[in-house]
Amino acid sequence: MLKVHIICVGKMKEKFYVEAAAEYTKRLSAYCKLTVTELAEVKLPQNPTLGQIEQALAREAEAIRAKLPPSASLVALCVEGRERSSQELAQMMAQWEHSAEKHLVFLIGGSYGLHPSIKAQAWEKLSMSPMTFPHHLARVMLLEQIYRGFKINEGSSYHK
Repeated sequence: MLKVHIICVGKMKEKFYVEAAAEYTKRLSAYCKLTVTELAEVKLPQNPTLGQIEQALAREAEAIRAKLPPSASLVALCVEGRERSSQELAQMMAQWEHSAEKHLVFLIGGSYGLHPSIKAQAWEKLSMSPMTFPHHLARVMLLEQIYRGFKINEGSSYHK
């Protein structure tokens, strides 16, 4: 069974995001072993300098690296990533499921994104959309798309 890890910078507090994420987590239990790890976002002042942002992102990248399972395929969610259809994501998931690396790790950064060094480690850079979304909503959207990918691959009518 494919092991899917989602490593997120920032903790979900809003009840509606927590409930939506819990619903997709429950649905995914039939298809994969899902682990969601929340990491604290580094606190920054009201108007941080570029240097302060860079330092915070570097510290968050180190915290992410500390949580990575061995022999994982990393997928960084970032604005410069490639947009993929649900079918393309499903095809990629099918490839990962049959590969030697059984750990598929999705990375969601905090409000300032991910450090370039962690994005450079990624096997794939994925963009959800050219629009900007709160990172908590992006987590729910990612969970739904992973679920949709499994449903596409089994031939279900969920994806119409």
